[in-house]
Amino acid sequence: MRIEKHESRWFGNADFYRAVMMIAIPIMIQQGITTFVNMLDNIMVGQVGTLPMSGVSISNQLIMIFNLAVFGSNAAAGIFGAQFYGKQDRKGVRDCFHFKLMSAGFMSLLGIAILVLLGRNLIGLYLGSEANSPADAAAAMEYARRYMLIMLAGLPFFSLSHVFATSIRESGETVLPMQASITAVLVNFVGNYILIFGHFGFPKLGIAGAAIATVLSRIVEFLVIFLRSFRRRDQFWFYDDAFRHFGVPADLIGKIIHRGAPLVFNEILWSTALAAIAQCYSTRGLNAVAAININQTIHNLFAITNMATGNAIAIMVGQKLGANMIEEAVDTDRKLIVFACLMTAVMGLLLFIAAPLFPRFYNTSEEVRELASNLLRITGIMMPVGSLYNSTYHTLRSGGRTFLTFLFDSFYSAAISLPIAFVLSRFTDLNILMVFLCVQLADIPKVIFGLTLVSKRIWVRNLVGAAE
Repeated sequence: MRIEKHESRWFGNADFYRAVMMIAIPIMIQQGITTFVNMLDNIMVGQVGTLPMSGVSISNQLIMIFNLAVFGSNAAAGIFGAQFYGKQDRKGVRDCFHFKLMSAGFMSLLGIAILVLLGRNLIGLYLGSEANSPADAAAAMEYARRYMLIMLAGLPFFSLSHVFATSIRESGETVLPMQASITAVLVNFVGNYILIFGHFGFPKLGIAGAAIATVLSRIVEFLVIFLRSFRRRDQFWFYDDAFRHFGVPADLIGKIIHRGAPLVFNEILWSTALAAIAQCYSTRGLNAVAAININQTIHNLFAITNMATGNAIAIMVGQKLGANMIEEAVDTDRKLIVFACLMTAVMGLLLFIAAPLFPRFYNTSEEVRELASNLLRITGIMMPVGSLYNSTYHTLRSGGRTFLTFLFDSFYSAAISLPIAFVLSRFTDLNILMVFLCVQLADIPKVIFGLTLVSKRIWVRNLVGAAE
């Protein structure tokens, strides 16, 4: 009897996992195909050489800050959107969609302005290591700058795609965003093959070709997700008079900003902290930059379960909170956290085993390959920790505890992880592997703190009133 009780508390029945998979599998397919093709793209860029690959990696570190700022602004409105769906409030869903459109437009303009005006100075922060020759640093700067300027054209389309994709997912529909994403990554892959290497009569553009292909894929993704969702607008409530009565009630704006400002600031500070940590790694030279890039690209492929289960928590728990099904929300969350950890542990083991294989596909030095393999082994071991962190983050966010997510997520990274990376990279002779390992181990106390907050149930709140 004890065993049955334990299993019912920590593990769901077949219907539970069927509901989880209905949400998670399309996201895993989408993320899996996206990251696999991105890995192939990264390998194709890597065929051009270590310096171009390092330049692209640096630019992507900076663009990531913009991408996560968009994610944060959409997630702020998404907290309410998911709960409005649970409450069956069509107008509330539409108002959240309008807020997302306005914030995406603002973020796009701001991101483009910052990267145009300050891009060269920001890139230069990664190239000042004494391990780099002036010629190598200058070449990497040119590659990074050229790639970034082209990529800026795709930022508005990325923002719009994310607005529609998140709004569609909040309804429980995950297949359509998956289809749009798969179409986009195929366009990106084919475009890279043609434009990087100059196939089928096209000019050989190198990393500029990679950037052009990415921009084209962003445009295609937006068109696919918009046109296909518009045909099914009766299903997606955010389309209700969406373009005839554009506006957001002042009280809802206030609520979203109140709950969302910490979330947006969290994403900006977190991505900035990650970029700064990467800059600390870059003090060990461009070989370290290249190896970190390989590690991150391969890790993304194996971390698809993290994104899928995080979305499942945000959607399933958020809808139950909005429907005032409080105990069901707690039970669902607990089982999803266990499920996520087990899934990620399997993926981490596979990554550890396959670590020596993937760097062999890159046209780089043996030193970079060996370094990347060891980084991947560390990453594989630490993946269950990352899963627990990701699950607790989405749990706290589902109940609107955005200030706590800020403390738990970005503040911790900026106040703890970044200083560790800074001190070890500037004031010790530790190699990049030891610096990387110490930064990863710093996440363990953060996970313990997050699980403590979840167990206290301070996130269990209905933000949109009782379900009608």
